[in-house]
Amino acid sequence: MLPPEHRLRTSDEFRSVVRDGVRAGRHTLVVHARRTDDPPSRAGFVVSKAVGDAVTRNRVKRQLRHLVAARLPHTPQPVAVVVRALPAAASGRLGPDFAAAWDSALGKLGVAA
Repeated sequence: MLPPEHRLRTSDEFRSVVRDGVRAGRHTLVVHARRTDDPPSRAGFVVSKAVGDAVTRNRVKRQLRHLVAARLPHTPQPVAVVVRALPAAASGRLGPDFAAAWDSALGKLGVAA
């Protein structure tokens, strides 16, 4: 679980990251990232009904939270990240796609992870 100080909360926070940040996508997910001036780094998740039923969506969210929690504290500069699951996330392993998309998005920002 992400600590409260590491979570994006409002729709305005999500909107600014998705609209003003960089994007890196893979088959199962898309990572949107944006630099911020105020630490700590924060993350949010978007898992729509297109991914599957409630059980499937919650499983995908748990997997994504675990993957983000392992990487978020190690970003050298504060960033805001939105991870959006695609329908293929229900049937695939998210680890490799997440790692590639995370590294690509932070690389586009010039933030070495």
